[in-house]
Amino acid sequence: MARVKSIDSIEARIAKAQEDLVKAKAKYDDVAGNLEKLMVQKKEHQARQIMEAFIRSGKSFQEIMNFLDAGRN
Repeated sequence: MARVKSIDSIEARIAKAQEDLVKAKAKYDDVAGNLEKLMVQKKEHQARQIMEAFIRSGKSFQEIMNFLDAGRN
């Protein structure tokens, strides 16, 4: 009977590990989703800052593009 009890114990531990894994994945998915939203917000904020700087600069679109292209080299 000791062997059966041991198998039952292992099966219970397997079930617990599976349950823990499901909970961990749900938490991971939640955190990953939050991170994705924050990254989008950051890019939107940066895009607004770039547009505001462009408008304040008084430079033409072509001048800005030439400047940015020159920075690649």
